[in-house]
Amino acid sequence: MINVLGIGNVLMGDDGFGPAVVRAFDAAYQAGPDVDVVDIGTPGLDLMPWFADVDRLVIVDTVKSSLPPGTMRLYDKGDVLRYAPSVRVSPHDPGVKEALLTLEFAGRAPREVTLIGVVPARTALALDLSPALEAAVAPAVQAIVDTLECAGVPVRRRGGEMGSGRVFSRQ
Repeated sequence: MINVLGIGNVLMGDDGFGPAVVRAFDAAYQAGPDVDVVDIGTPGLDLMPWFADVDRLVIVDTVKSSLPPGTMRLYDKGDVLRYAPSVRVSPHDPGVKEALLTLEFAGRAPREVTLIGVVPARTALALDLSPALEAAVAPAVQAIVDTLECAGVPVRRRGGEMGSGRVFSRQ
């Protein structure tokens, strides 16, 4: 089982990047039946059910960085777990590291993790993405495709002859 998760608040401008990317992926592509594509919104610490007992986890979210807005970086499980968890400043901050560490301890963590992170330009009240993040949607969708294909998962453009994975939204 593979979960592709978009994390973010669609009411807060660039924070809605994760949900925008998984929706764009679902609109353009079909993945194998063992792939769930999910817009999980802003779950806070409630990430563990989405992370537990899956083989591979692909997360799309904004990341804090001094790099220019729209810069995309890919992180693996080791990158995410490299440093101790930081202080959570809001109940909406995703607890990715905390959830992974807890599941590692319990023996239920995903074997493979890919975080597709993009630096936001603005995270203020707004319903649209900044131009920098709008331009980053297509490369992030391609990163999902590449990640799944590297894992041996068939991915086809919509209209192909393949069954689609399940798609959910928690917004």
